[in-house]
Amino acid sequence: MTNSYAPSRQPAPRNRASAPSFTDPVRYPAGASASVLTKRAFLLILMTLLVPGSAQTVAGDRRLGRIALRVTLTVWVLAGLAAVLLVASRSTLINLFTNSIASLLLIIGLVALAVGWAALFINTLRLIRPVLLTPKARPAVVVALVLAMILSSGSLGYAAYLLNVSRDAISNIFSAGPAMEPSEGRYNFLMMGGDAGSDRTGRRPDSLSVISVDAKTGATAIISVPRNLQNAQFSEDSPMRTIYPDGYDCGNECLINAINTEVTNEHKDLYPGVEDPGAQATLEAVSGSLGIKVQAYVLVDMDGFARLIDAMGGIRIKAGGWVPISGETIDEASGIHGMPLGWIPAGDNTLDGYHALWYGRSREFVDDYSRIARQQCVQQAMLKQLDPATLLSKFEDIVKAGTKVVDSNISSGQLGSFVDLAMKAKGQQMSRLTIGPPDFDASFSTVPDFDQIHQKVDALLAPTPAAGAAEDGIRGQDQAPGPLSAAGALPAAQPGTQPAPPPSDFTPVTTTPDGEPITEEMLNQFKLNGDEQSIRNLVATNGQCAPL
Repeated sequence: MTNSYAPSRQPAPRNRASAPSFTDPVRYPAGASASVLTKRAFLLILMTLLVPGSAQTVAGDRRLGRIALRVTLTVWVLAGLAAVLLVASRSTLINLFTNSIASLLLIIGLVALAVGWAALFINTLRLIRPVLLTPKARPAVVVALVLAMILSSGSLGYAAYLLNVSRDAISNIFSAGPAMEPSEGRYNFLMMGGDAGSDRTGRRPDSLSVISVDAKTGATAIISVPRNLQNAQFSEDSPMRTIYPDGYDCGNECLINAINTEVTNEHKDLYPGVEDPGAQATLEAVSGSLGIKVQAYVLVDMDGFARLIDAMGGIRIKAGGWVPISGETIDEASGIHGMPLGWIPAGDNTLDGYHALWYGRSREFVDDYSRIARQQCVQQAMLKQLDPATLLSKFEDIVKAGTKVVDSNISSGQLGSFVDLAMKAKGQQMSRLTIGPPDFDASFSTVPDFDQIHQKVDALLAPTPAAGAAEDGIRGQDQAPGPLSAAGALPAAQPGTQPAPPPSDFTPVTTTPDGEPITEEMLNQFKLNGDEQSIRNLVATNGQCAPL
């Protein structure tokens, strides 16, 4: 007999852990209050910005979220390794960015990350479900999401674009040749300011200087070679020694800056496979004349130089005297010009590209060595003021200008090492030597004593250059020019004499000896009167210059 009072069977209780928690407003926002939904929306946007994939993991497609989180973790690990490499071997990291294959892969990776991150933000917008938000909250949420997308995906896309710009510039400017080794612990680069024209074959370098950098410390010296140096000696391995075994001694027209054009026009066959035979021959002449091995050259077209200065935002210098922007040449033999087109005043100046070009190029009313001193100053100002902030903020303009004005045989595979050296050199004082006044007599370039040049260069580049400079009278950046000896070199300081003030401590000449302010109108009036000697007297100090 069945007991009618037996308890009825109840269904087995469900596993609470397996049941969805519909009260979780992050994953299940339906039914949540308006304030909670607004907070949830901003939280998901922030999660996607800071940890891509985390919003999908907690509120959406968990499989998609896990894939995105793995990618995020991989990127973080790679970024950490890059940070370690930056500290341990900065040049290796830079070489990775400048290598054509590695940079291409990095560009592809950045584009892929930018697209993927943008897709996650779009997916996050779907998870937010804007229709559930109040009408007032919707615009704020959408604006926040768009800003976050620009900050993340936009930054990655722009980084890929800039990297592609620099990759193209590197391939256009630098060679794909083998890396070079330091010579006696130094890298020596020949900087040439080329004066190209439609009526010329090849450039005529009107500015020649060697930048010598210690391969370990980055200590830098600038050696300026006058364009009118005669009897230039070719290095022992130069093909030009077969034509000029005793130096470039074919007469008064055989100045060192004529080598480029002569080789380009007449002796290309001596340099098979060399992209720019004239530049290579000039490099060999500078090497032999200075008694050092110059490993590479950088040739800057002076007519395009202004673009590079403009891209940098100008340069700041202190000028010792007024510098003319010369007008048309009236007499080629005497070098007399017409009325100046303008003047660069003495004192503190911020020069745009046009005025910086003329500041380094003008030689009217003074000798060529005042111009060389100003060119050295312009180079130093550019190196000093091309800081990371300027480079990053004006990167695209600087790179694009560089591709139009710069040519070099430096291997692109070695850029990392040289950029690293440049960063070490920044902030250090540069030693300087000019093969002419104030370090040699003005006539020295006509009948140069190459043994004496070699001694001066060796002393300048010695491991303790300050001591060597003091003993041999070489003027570093912290020494001002002194009186010249009969042999042409600066004499050693005499006992009891006061050291000369450094170049940066000079006082710009802004008044006449009578105390009257020098003005552009005054200088132009002297020119109109044919009184060029008065102008020479007033602008005689325009070779003094210091970067600000």
